[in-house]
Parts: sequence; structure tokens; C-alpha cells
Amino acid sequence: MESLNRMATELVDEAIDFADELAIEVYPLSGDSMVLDFGVDLPGGIEAGLLLAEIQTAGLATLGTSLEDVAGTPLTHVECSTDQPALALLCAGKAGWEVTLGEFDALGSGPARALVATEPVFQRINYRDEFDLAVLALESDQLPDEAVAAQIAERAGVPESGVFLPTYATASLSGSVVAASRAAELAVFRLSELGYDPLDVLSATGSAPVAPVAENERAALATTQDALAYGSRAHLVVDRPFDRFDEVVSTAHTEYDTPFAEIFEDVGWETGELPLELFGPAQVTVDVVGGDTYAVGERSEELLAESFGL
Repeated sequence: MESLNRMATELVDEAIDFADELAIEVYPLSGDSMVLDFGVDLPGGIEAGLLLAEIQTAGLATLGTSLEDVAGTPLTHVECSTDQPALALLCAGKAGWEVTLGEFDALGSGPARALVATEPVFQRINYRDEFDLAVLALESDQLPDEAVAAQIAERAGVPESGVFLPTYATASLSGSVVAASRAAELAVFRLSELGYDPLDVLSATGSAPVAPVAENERAALATTQDALAYGSRAHLVVDRPFDRFDEVVSTAHTEYDTPFAEIFEDVGWETGELPLELFGPAQVTVDVVGGDTYAVGERSEELLAESFGL
């Protein structure tokens, strides 16, 4: 397998070449790191969000949109499909790198995580990337500066000139698109956390509605999570049976049945206080090769309509 960061860098080059068409901005930093504004000072867009999700998955996933109804209202949905779910979704796409420096705070996703490879999922998959370039997508309402880029370069073990930082706010159109692309990732991650070998997941497809762009980061966090926990679907093809497939879906509907704005408010927006079982897709189908097919969970269009203001 090619380096995940090498493949992602090719997509970053594409974003730079078509920055005007994508309505993004490119900012070289003094240490020759590169920041790409996908939705911080700019509103972001559908195409920008799709390319950003492809960058995060190192080009190992196919992204697209469809127009589907939610409570009788047509809304854009994002579909993400990959035949390399362990690498694309867990070693690359998953948001697992917390970047903090001074007042800057971001959650990092993308293949630069695989250069560090300290998260438990990398031990499960037995993967670590080695490359002299690093691509880390930052979810933040601020653009990173030279000090942030230097910190990332040091931890990833690459020169500052090799750091590429596509950045987007949750409360942007790109942010809503990226969030909607994570349904398959959530399903595969939940299986992994339950003890299933992620390398036995052969294929993963997920779909979720694009949440309306919210007025601030907290509101965006809530509505994009509603889109996943109450409105997403995933289909997995796996190599062996498992007795806990029914635990892959989010428990939000059965345990809370309320918009995530209320759930987060109850814990003072300390999302780490909430059970991991909340963060999964709403509905999942699992096909075991040569075996049974399992269908679990359900969507809640009425709750989505409330969350989205339909």
C-alpha cells in the first residue's frame, strides 16, 4: 500500500490548483507550511467539502451526493464508500489528534495521524505510515499559524515545509458535508471498539444528510451529530460473524430521543462525559460473507426535522 500521506498530498495539490473553483484560500506560512481555508473565513461548499473528505481518507474512499427526503423535504445527502475501511476510515479519516497551542484549539483528522500512530486503533490494525509530508485536516473556527504548524511537524517527524493543514469550521457548509461523510467511519469504529477486527471489514458505505449550517460551533456540533445519530445509514460487508452487531448503531434514539443540543447542554457541552455508544450511525446493515445479513437500528426523521428546523 502506498503511503497514506503521499496519496493525500496529491489531493491537496489538486485543491491548490483548483482553489478558485472550489472557493477556498491557500496561505503559505513562514516555515513553508501550507494552510488551506476550506471553511473558516470562507463559507465552504459542497464540492470543497467532498474533496476535503477525500483528503481525510487519503483518496481511498469514493465520495458523492444525492438528493433524498427527510420528513418530506429534499435535502442533500453525502455518501462515502470504501473497500479499504480500516486504512481509509480509521488510520486516515478518523478525528483523533487534539491540537492545542495557546488560544488555538482544533481536532485533527487525516493521514498525519498515521505518522504518529499512538492511538490504540493503529495497534489493532498494525499500521504506521512513513513519509516526509504530513496532511492533517483541522476542525476549528480559527486558522492555524506558524507555531501550530511547527508543533504538528515536530510530532509527525516531518519538516515544517512538509505540513499541509486544510482547515474548516464545523459551522460551515464544508463542515456539514464532512460530518455527513462519517457514517461509515462511525460504524467501523464502533465495531472495532466492540472487539471486532477492523481488517475483517471488507467494505463500508455510509450516507447521511447535510445539516443546515448553524450559527456557531456548538450549534453546528449538535446538528451535525443529529444528522449522524438520527439520520445516517451504513452498509458493511464483513468476513466473519460477530455476536454484537446490534451494538454498532447509536443509542441516542433508544436512550434519549432528543436533539443533541439538549444532550450536550445536560453535560455542560463536555462531550467526553457522554457514553461512546451515542456516537454511531442510526441504521446499519451488516452482510457476513457466506453467512447471514443483520439489519439494526432505525432513523428518526421527525427528530431530524425538529433539529434542522424543517
